[in-house]
Amino acid sequence: MSQKIRCVIIDDDPFIQDLLKDKLSFFDEIDLVGSAMNGNDGLQLIDDKQPDLVFLDVEMTDMTGFELLSTIEEINFKTIFITSYGHYAIKAIRFNALDYLLKPIDLQELRNAIKRLKQLTTERMPDQGRNLVENLKRKAQDQLLVLKVQEGEFCKPLKDIICIEGDRNYSRILAVGGMSELVSKTLSYFEELLEEKGFFRIHKSAVVNRLHITKIKSEYILLTNGQEIAISRRRKPDFVAWFNATSD
Repeated sequence: MSQKIRCVIIDDDPFIQDLLKDKLSFFDEIDLVGSAMNGNDGLQLIDDKQPDLVFLDVEMTDMTGFELLSTIEEINFKTIFITSYGHYAIKAIRFNALDYLLKPIDLQELRNAIKRLKQLTTERMPDQGRNLVENLKRKAQDQLLVLKVQEGEFCKPLKDIICIEGDRNYSRILAVGGMSELVSKTLSYFEELLEEKGFFRIHKSAVVNRLHITKIKSEYILLTNGQEIAISRRRKPDFVAWFNATSD
């Protein structure tokens, strides 16, 4: 990436565009080279300007931000999505370790997002938008969970994740082959992120993958790695109902 970060804004809300332009003026390292009010004009803008960074609205009148990315053969820029609180797309964005800003845009959140952008290497930038597009095409358990970790990125298919164990503000992901990864995310974060992808929080300290449950006993379950996980008495009725509902 050049010393100046060349960026464009693609958003169909003129108020949000003006707000973001105003806040970007505080950053000497940002060079705003253009803006567009819809997806089609945005695609042309990206082609013309070849930006390093695209601020991209999730929901536009002519297409979604995801659809815009899916039409680009070679994504060689970083994407920061712009979306509303509670929008369905936030989970998909977080699932792929992409950045987003909530409307109305907060200056400190923008500052944090740009700081994270500058920490990315040029080699890692292009894959993020493409990973999201490809992930959306896959079945749930074939999707890749992408997380920023201390030494780069954790990237693993959901079907290979056996369980996630929580310890205060950290979680340990256990996967096939004995792989273990400690990440700075709470277990509640994973519970929310994976609840519709075949995972269940079986007690306060563990989220388990339906694919890796081999046996259910009265007080615990057995996983494919031989691990026994206790079933919370309070959660057991919901767990049994969930397990039966997701049976083949």
